[in-house]
Amino acid sequence: MANTPQAKKRIRRNDRRAEINTNRVGRIRTFVKKAESALEAGDKAAATVALAAVQPELARGVAKGVLHKNTASRKFARLTKRLTALA
Repeated sequence: MANTPQAKKRIRRNDRRAEINTNRVGRIRTFVKKAESALEAGDKAAATVALAAVQPELARGVAKGVLHKNTASRKFARLTKRLTALA
């Protein structure tokens, strides 16, 4: 258990950060799933719109530090590759 005031504050802050970061990652996953479902359905127009929404979400996740930049790049590249395969 934390003894110093600084350590107690650190625990409180870490709990708040963890909750915020969990929500951020969940939001990103939701956007990715929407894009994947549009790709599975074969709807190129919806997939294009969904992919345009995914890209800034992934970039925001990288900027906020909840995703590694290579992870975001890989996810976007694979989704883009699947979109081009629809054509």
